[in-house]
Amino acid sequence: MSRIKDPSRAAVAAADLPWLRRHIPLTAVAATRLGADLRGRVIALCIHLDLKMVPVVEALLRSGARTLVLGCNPHTTRDEVAAFMSEAGAEVYAWAGMTEAERGTAMAWAAGAGCEFISEIGGDFTSVVVEQHPHRIPPLCASMEATGTGIARLARLSLPIPVFNWDAVTIKQGLHNRYLVGLMVWHTFMSVTQLTLFNRRVAVVGYGLVGQGIAEHARTLGARVIVSDLNPVRQLHARHLGVDVVALPEALRQAEVVVTATGRDGVIGPGELDLLPDGCILANAGHSNGEIDVAALRAFPHTSLRRALEEFTVRGRRLYLLAGGAMLNLAAGFGDPYDAFDLTTALMLSGIAFMVRRHEEFPPGIHVLPAEVEQEVAALAAAGAGGRA
Repeated sequence: MSRIKDPSRAAVAAADLPWLRRHIPLTAVAATRLGADLRGRVIALCIHLDLKMVPVVEALLRSGARTLVLGCNPHTTRDEVAAFMSEAGAEVYAWAGMTEAERGTAMAWAAGAGCEFISEIGGDFTSVVVEQHPHRIPPLCASMEATGTGIARLARLSLPIPVFNWDAVTIKQGLHNRYLVGLMVWHTFMSVTQLTLFNRRVAVVGYGLVGQGIAEHARTLGARVIVSDLNPVRQLHARHLGVDVVALPEALRQAEVVVTATGRDGVIGPGELDLLPDGCILANAGHSNGEIDVAALRAFPHTSLRRALEEFTVRGRRLYLLAGGAMLNLAAGFGDPYDAFDLTTALMLSGIAFMVRRHEEFPPGIHVLPAEVEQEVAALAAAGAGGRA
């Protein structure tokens, strides 16, 4: 049985679905290829409850899988999406603004529901099962993780099951992580602030693929970009692209806009807040909501200026926070465009099918999702599946 905020909101999501469905031909084809292997299996998704995930849930339900849905981030959960998924037949335990205690209860519920396979974003649910509910393994057989943050977290555990890393495949890294997230961070920034980046000093903290995309698009939009990253290989990469690389304190002192993209908590803490100049705008694009220490900011006088934009008065300086420190492109924007994310959801469905069919071939531990899965989806795209060139 679902536990959601407002079942009546399903109609809101339903109204937007016809337009989405017109632009996801790859996902539609991938859905038809799930086959009978999923029938009767119990699959848990711990995901952003965004409209673009509805076709994934519908495909699993049509395949005959019992589908459990959790929210991987309370700031990106849309209650109308939770309601629609529940109405469609999924068992959903999620609502916008859940506390961490409520999320823990939701995960305990899913762990106790006979979950056999997990596909998630961030590694939370797999970690909870392994660490807090080891008696649930089995029935849990395998898991699939979509982020570098989640893979790093799971790599620290003694995993009793195979975990398939699909963040590392070329399609996910090169197209989604770098180009699309970077593009949509700045699309959302301009929508929320009504400001351009022209001649603004932008500090990108973390120069992985997401940070690279953020920096590249910022330069295209006229920003003066500086980068801070602890990894010397990434520093070298940035310098070869003509980006200034400086230590974090110096980056923060110079910045008019700061975007974090590290996936780690506490990157901008109380000490770092003291370095920021008057008028600086703070945003996060990493998976963790804790990259910016929002609790430290909220100790100072603050007010909401408009949707997803707050002003803080910190020792005589005005600082601005976007989307409450959550993932900007999803918490305050619509994430990837429908037609672009089509590739991602097609890969997700193909990966789930592979995991269910062939997980027994892999020992416990982390494995990159095999190239054959990615190549199958890429071949569909290259051939113009569903009529798309």
